Amino acid sequence: MIELPVVTEQEKKKRKPDWLRVKLPVGKEYAKVRRLVDEHKLHTICESGNCPNMGECWGAGTATFMILGNVCTRSCTFCAVATGRPPEYDEEEPQRVAEAIKLMGVKHAVITSVNRDELKDRGAEIWYQTIVKTKELSPETTIETLIPDVKANWDALYRMIDGGQEVVSHNMETVERLYRRVRPQAKYVRSLEQIKLTKEAGKRTKSGIMLGVGETRDEVHKAMDDLVGHGLDILTLGQYLQPTKMHLEVAEFIHPDQFDEYREEGLRRGLKYVESGPLVRSSYHAERHVNVPI
Repeated sequence: MIELPVVTEQEKKKRKPDWLRVKLPVGKEYAKVRRLVDEHKLHTICESGNCPNMGECWGAGTATFMILGNVCTRSCTFCAVATGRPPEYDEEEPQRVAEAIKLMGVKHAVITSVNRDELKDRGAEIWYQTIVKTKELSPETTIETLIPDVKANWDALYRMIDGGQEVVSHNMETVERLYRRVRPQAKYVRSLEQIKLTKEAGKRTKSGIMLGVGETRDEVHKAMDDLVGHGLDILTLGQYLQPTKMHLEVAEFIHPDQFDEYREEGLRRGLKYVESGPLVRSSYHAERHVNVPI
């Protein structure tokens, strides 16, 4: 008789469950977005971040554009974006992004960027110009900007969020206890302060947390309370997926029912909108977040 290998409970937890299966990106609209991205030499977090929703979003004719290059000065243990010293940024990029958004005819655009800690203004001027030029070419298009940690350079923050975007997002990514492991060059309190100042500037605020990296339910609830206390309007919760073997391992796959519970808990604790599910990412269903009351 052949003896089958014994599978431990720990190994079972690390096997990707059925609810995390995604469709391969195909279709006419996907091909159109692919062509526009290539023609305009654009970077997207969809590709650089190995997003599981790329097929769905690109198939709908939308994409999340990543400005200021595709090399990040941070070395977060969860992120698939390349780490290193970025090359000089392209001053023509704002115009190219704006033109691509117009050609795609999107009603809601999401723009994000790598961290550019080596720049005195953290890339704020490129951020500002990208938003302004997009609004000039596509005045009916609403915009969400997913901005990086400015390391308490609040002048840079105010420039980044002053272009007329409808939503300003900054991801916490994880709970306070796990910050050193997940975001070694960031600070939990500093990111909360950035959200607070953004809210005080009159903006619609948004953040995201990955689950399954070792957090407890109590820690997630505390993070929700901290975010509400610092003026957050919208929260996204999704399952962390390990991009390569060199990155942080998945500690647990969270069941969809638990995501539903977190959604209800977040609303009960004072958040205005919670997008919660295994495949939810920062820009998933972002068009729904524009109408959340400030």
